[in-house]
Amino acid sequence: MAMAVALVVIVVAALLFHFLSPWWITPIASNWKTMDDTLTITLVITGIFFVAINLFVVYMLMRFSHREGRRAHYQPENRRLEVWLIAGTTLGIVLLLAPGLFVYAEYVRPPPGALELEAIGTQWQWRFRFRGEDGKLGRSDIRFVSAANPFGLDPDDPDALGNVLIDSNEVHVPLNKPLKVLLRSHDVLHDFYVPQFRARMNMVPGMVTSFWFTPTKPGRYEILCSQLCGVGHYNMRGYIVVEDEAAFQAWLKSQPTFAATMQKTSAPGTTGGAGDKVSLGKVLAQAKGCTACHSTDGSPGVGPTLKGLYGKSETLADGTTAIVDEAYLKDSIVNPTARVVKGYAPIMPKVELTDGEVAALVAYIETFGSAPPGGVKQ
Repeated sequence: MAMAVALVVIVVAALLFHFLSPWWITPIASNWKTMDDTLTITLVITGIFFVAINLFVVYMLMRFSHREGRRAHYQPENRRLEVWLIAGTTLGIVLLLAPGLFVYAEYVRPPPGALELEAIGTQWQWRFRFRGEDGKLGRSDIRFVSAANPFGLDPDDPDALGNVLIDSNEVHVPLNKPLKVLLRSHDVLHDFYVPQFRARMNMVPGMVTSFWFTPTKPGRYEILCSQLCGVGHYNMRGYIVVEDEAAFQAWLKSQPTFAATMQKTSAPGTTGGAGDKVSLGKVLAQAKGCTACHSTDGSPGVGPTLKGLYGKSETLADGTTAIVDEAYLKDSIVNPTARVVKGYAPIMPKVELTDGEVAALVAYIETFGSAPPGGVKQ
């Protein structure tokens, strides 16, 4: 009897928690209300089975509880019961899966005229690309990826030259316009996820996946990577700004094309200077994922912050101290686990870099200045 009472209490408490809980689904900022409807169907069906099964167990406990002089009836087969169980289970599974199949089929089939946005995931940052004025996306391939060409676009493809590149974690999109999102990964498995849009899709290396949605509410929404993609996974965040068409077009026109970025990197006098070396170092720090673990604003991270690092005295894991000078930085970049700062794990991967790229990274780190005298480790 005690077990039966406990089960009834659990069922009642679960139902009250669901209907009285303040944690309801938030209003969505896109056209995918059907995803919420599918979730509601799932909750209703599983809720019915949860209540029915538990109440059935309560009935069995009370109806067939042990009594002196009574023995259980042995019935190894009951075809009628088996038919009912198979039919009920089959119906429940169909009701659970069928709506999701219809919704997913619509989710990956964009309407004609949808604006295309390509999102590129790398450890641990986002980049974005729009079609150019010619309305075409140029070819891309991982073999073209370099510090000067982090998007991996084919420089010999005329369709790629007019593509608009957003080398930033923030992208803008127009309000109330269907948007097809093309997804590529340059290294490992990532996942593009915006909770308010009910929109997400895996990004598989070597594949181009896609989905579409229509933003319905202006605002600034956070983009998350929802696949564990390495030590900097937690920091792989971006933002998508939904705004009216006029504001979007003005923002889009202010972004560089692939042709403009190539001209900038190949123009005479753009290599060799101190300023150019710092610019290259910044690109490398983003392209190689350095900024995912090493913040530039003093905030804590997986590795020491770059702010105030140069010229600082660091205490190492073996108890010794070292001045963060140019030689120290070069050695730490080339052999990241040779000298580990106290309080941090030796998890920095070894990245293949040329001497010039190492020098550029060092020059970039130096721009964040020295720690103040007597300062503590950020």
